[in-house]
Amino acid sequence: MTDPERTGGTAHVIADDAEALVLAAALADEFRAGASARDSERRLPRAELDRLSDSGLLAVTVPAEYGGADVSSQTLAEIFRLLGSADGSLAQIPQSHFAYVNVIRRQGTPDQRKFFFTELLAGRRFGNAQSEASTKHVQDIRTRLTLQPDGSYELTGVKHYSTGALFADWIPVLARTENDNLHVAYVPGDAEGVTVVDDWDGMGQRTTASGTVRLEAVSVPADRVLPHHLTFEGPQLHGSVAQLLHAAIDAGIAGGALTEAAEFVRTKSRPWFESGLETAAEDPLLIQRFGELAIRTRASEALLIQAARAVDAARADLTDDSAAEASIAVAAAKVHAAQTAVEVAGALFEVSGTRSALNSLNLHRHWRDARTHTLHDPARWKIQHIGRYVLNGTRPPRHGLL
Repeated sequence: MTDPERTGGTAHVIADDAEALVLAAALADEFRAGASARDSERRLPRAELDRLSDSGLLAVTVPAEYGGADVSSQTLAEIFRLLGSADGSLAQIPQSHFAYVNVIRRQGTPDQRKFFFTELLAGRRFGNAQSEASTKHVQDIRTRLTLQPDGSYELTGVKHYSTGALFADWIPVLARTENDNLHVAYVPGDAEGVTVVDDWDGMGQRTTASGTVRLEAVSVPADRVLPHHLTFEGPQLHGSVAQLLHAAIDAGIAGGALTEAAEFVRTKSRPWFESGLETAAEDPLLIQRFGELAIRTRASEALLIQAARAVDAARADLTDDSAAEASIAVAAAKVHAAQTAVEVAGALFEVSGTRSALNSLNLHRHWRDARTHTLHDPARWKIQHIGRYVLNGTRPPRHGLL
């Protein structure tokens, strides 16, 4: 596959939500220890991703009838929040993985589900190849799937911001057929004609390897192509789930930054001379600011839980109304978490003082990760949809970014 260092092909199978959360918390603690060094050295987290695969966490949304834990959206969001609190880059890599698992759940045939869910339970990873540069807008997908005489397809195009592709066993590719309908082609990472380039040079999320994927006349069997356009012809949760995980990452980054700021002030900061206090942690002005930041962070976490519950409720009874409620709840969580992540990660320096700005400490990784991740899609449009829904009862549009 794409990652030559990936070995094995077996993974632990998680039984339920409780086990998933215990494992996620343990792995987050493990990943946190090396997060700063990975970022400063731009050392890609291959070993950490293998640990994530082998733990079974990447298969937790496989339906129970196929042998998976089929965890709730609330559990999935908490897994991402925990990982995001440890490493904002590492948490981003599997976000698309779960979005494309959902495509299989929604549009896969029984045979496709059986095949891919077996792959997932064995620890296989999905990447992504969806965004394109130099097109009119993010939904202007120009990569093409051309039907061949034998019923297979030929896939051609260039993708950018392809988080996870470098580490993927399978790369889901967004492409359009000759009738312009949107499909997802699941392509092996080592397929002939596939080139994954590690050319990502973002200031934040530096170790996601969100580079370029080139697809040159890639042959794709018909049973590896799913009709994604059908997802948006009725009530759907594809966008809600994808955005829920983005919100969870932001909430995690905020929590991680707040925890590190508190530790720094307790152990390394000096009190301001005018306070007359022995330690910075006794300063009432700093205490006030930490209280404000904690409230913002807790509010993001609470909105995340509320949004996840709305998604779970809609999964149980999917209608236009329940899908709209889920979409709006997730949009609110995402807007608040994005704003909070940037604010808290920036305030880390405000409360910690001059020494915290030393490049050698790499405390700025939290802000760089937050600022980079929150650029995925504009919060201002989410606020518009929330406002229209509250004021006029207008349901949000059906697309994968809401």
